[in-house]
Amino acid sequence: MIDIQQDISDLPAIHTELLQLAITATLQKFNRLDVDLTLRLTNDSEMEMLNRAFRDEPKTTDVLSFNEDYTDPETGRFYLGDIVISVDRAAIQAANQGHSLDAECAFLSIHGTLHLLGFDHYEPEEKAVMWAAQDDLFQTVMTNYEEGDK
Repeated sequence: MIDIQQDISDLPAIHTELLQLAITATLQKFNRLDVDLTLRLTNDSEMEMLNRAFRDEPKTTDVLSFNEDYTDPETGRFYLGDIVISVDRAAIQAANQGHSLDAECAFLSIHGTLHLLGFDHYEPEEKAVMWAAQDDLFQTVMTNYEEGDK
């Protein structure tokens, strides 16, 4: 199960079905459809607070992932973790990249899910593998989503 939270009222509307598709495609590519996770859409203010509290970085960022890796005693399902996306930051990046806010949030959803699955980008070799996976997934997700709109 993918739980998508958007509790801040002044955020622009995001097509959560696209985000659901992006996360599901990422989990499916790595045979991990047996997990639960939460995606939270927030603003720069909350993201800065989280980044400061958990990474000691006094600034906002686009996406954070928090691995949980435990079996939920109530459901018996494995809880992979939480992804948090700053919609404010995503809007800026979408404009810079020349695509929609929905597409940028889908891309960040893929990126965050890959982190939960153990991917990282601190070393050049890791980065190359992660970037290739997220670019491939993003292209697939966007093509499938756009074809579904027709």
